[in-house]
Amino acid sequence: MQNISSISELEALYGQPSDAAIRKVSPRLTPLYRRWIMASRFCVLTSVGPDGTDGSPRGEDGPVVQELDPQPDWRGNNRLDSLRNIISDGRVSLMFMVPGSTTIVRVNGRAVLSADTDLRTRFERRGKLPATVIVITLQEIYAQCAHAPLRAGLWQRNDRDAVPSMGDILAEMTNGKEGGADFDKKFQSLEPDGLW
Repeated sequence: MQNISSISELEALYGQPSDAAIRKVSPRLTPLYRRWIMASRFCVLTSVGPDGTDGSPRGEDGPVVQELDPQPDWRGNNRLDSLRNIISDGRVSLMFMVPGSTTIVRVNGRAVLSADTDLRTRFERRGKLPATVIVITLQEIYAQCAHAPLRAGLWQRNDRDAVPSMGDILAEMTNGKEGGADFDKKFQSLEPDGLW
């Protein structure tokens, strides 16, 4: 295997980015980028910490962020991987997707966590508040070209039956002590209130 060990080797293989690839980057939230992100109900939050990186899915029934500054952290599996990373190293990236659109909007910035009641109240859902809010200071925002979603047929496919369920994976990892069909059935029947 021939490893690439320098930036110059890498650039020699790929060449220079196009003018459009450079010009689409903005250090601020423009009106069209704002409109696009406010339509997104799903993003992936990537953080860096002393134990490595973490990519964490985030979803919401309304915009997944508000003005791209505060983002609620609803209770999930309580592993807190991303939140621990933010405390250790505030560098984060977000990747926003909208079903049906092959455009992906990416954001890089710095994050802090807040338990401020006023901020948490902005995200109240069904009488519940998130435990914390992730506050992100945007450093750059840009749209990603559509090649990857188009190659993957991302919105044209439904491969759900070709992959193991969460219950299957959990059963494998716990030697059958947890997970399985009962686990999957429980999560398929969650009441909307149980999501917050």
